[in-house]
Amino acid sequence: MNAVGLYVEQGRETFHSVHVESAQRVAAQVQRAGVKRLVHVSGMGADFRSQSLYIRKRGEGELAVREAFADVILIRPAVMFGPDDAFLTTILKLLDRLPIYPMFGNGQMRLQPVYVEDVGQAIAKMLQRAQTRPLMFECGGPRVYLYEEFLRTVASAAGIKPILIPVPFAAWHALARIAEMFPSPPITRNQVELMQIDSTSSPDMPGIGELGISPHSIEEILQDILRSH
Repeated sequence: MNAVGLYVEQGRETFHSVHVESAQRVAAQVQRAGVKRLVHVSGMGADFRSQSLYIRKRGEGELAVREAFADVILIRPAVMFGPDDAFLTTILKLLDRLPIYPMFGNGQMRLQPVYVEDVGQAIAKMLQRAQTRPLMFECGGPRVYLYEEFLRTVASAAGIKPILIPVPFAAWHALARIAEMFPSPPITRNQVELMQIDSTSSPDMPGIGELGISPHSIEEILQDILRSH
């Protein structure tokens, strides 16, 4: 399974070198080694035609891997969450610390967060299946949220009543450009780009349900995270 990804380009580590060249190299090597199953973890929304460099290279990576290993199983998870993650846990901390919470845009983007353990279980089941087809899965959670709705759901579970204010994406891009100058940026331009598009599974694409998995909801895992913190 190749789940290597990159969010910030640094020197020779570029989106092309990691998501395309390195992914193709892994696929070619396992093909030569006689490996029978390969899972390549991409991302929901990956598109080789996208204007976003990050999203485009994710899509080009899928094509490159397929060319090197025809029967590769592609998995496109939505944004993943879990204890001590960089998504849900970070949002919880910010909601708790900031009386006024800045939203991406007008908060109307659609997202379908998926529990990381559900994705792991899906990958394990894919590798165990006697029949490998279909060869692409989109893994989303049980509910589609508007971004503002998602923030209010998280805040409510934590007993927080934040003031949510919309912040234009142009401002987020400028902030991310500055943040990327630091070793561990809290936000990157490609993360901002991902928040500008809906991240939901297609009804025409097989997903977690086809593998017999009942995905966990945000609300279930939130309680575990809140107890641990």
